[in-house]
Amino acid sequence: SPCSIYHQDARSVGAIAGLALAVVFTWRLLRSPSVPQRRQPKRHTPTTSTSSAGTQSNVASMTSGAGSSSEDLRAQNVVDEFFHPVKPTLGQVVRQKLSEGRKVTCRLLGVVLEENTPEELQKQATVRSSALEVLLEIPKFCDLYLMERVLDDESEQKVLAALENAGVFTSGGLVKDKVLFCSTETGRTSFVRQLEPDWHIDSSAEIVTQLARFIKYQLHVSPTKLERSPGNVFSSSSLEHFFGLV
Repeated sequence: SPCSIYHQDARSVGAIAGLALAVVFTWRLLRSPSVPQRRQPKRHTPTTSTSSAGTQSNVASMTSGAGSSSEDLRAQNVVDEFFHPVKPTLGQVVRQKLSEGRKVTCRLLGVVLEENTPEELQKQATVRSSALEVLLEIPKFCDLYLMERVLDDESEQKVLAALENAGVFTSGGLVKDKVLFCSTETGRTSFVRQLEPDWHIDSSAEIVTQLARFIKYQLHVSPTKLERSPGNVFSSSSLEHFFGLV
């Protein structure tokens, strides 16, 4: 009947109108920024802008085009900081990695020095340039003690001279009295236990294993990881790698 046809036409028109509104709403939703904004009256932007060159460059950098508000700029800054966070300084990394420990003991051979054995120290002592930056940073936050086993007094002098030439005693805040020497590995272990540090750094797997029960945290510096590493022992191929410099 004409009445039913009229109702069908009305429903069809209503459905089409509803679909059109849904399309428009979806399109506007996709174009809108991710953060909610206050509704602002539309303003007709003239085709020829009278803004300064700085304003034009800011507008051009926005992906949403012309007419963006200051809220858009703040939202963009939040996004930029999220995807490009500010890199922490080495000092902040050192403090975080060491859990704000107050005292640190560290072996020299294989960690701070290029040499790996006491016999090599009889010929020369060379501070590793890649580890120097970390070595200069640690004393700013912690009471640092360096230690090593040497075979003679000449080796001891070579080590102190190498550290001094590297600037450890001037810009690093370390004093010579905190560089300890002994003639046996047992003596070095005894040094660590007497000082009771929050952290001990060593390249000897045997020493690290012996001290695991007595020291809160340890860093084992070696290309080879411990087979059964205690929960309080961390491993790294080098001192600088542990602190993210490599």
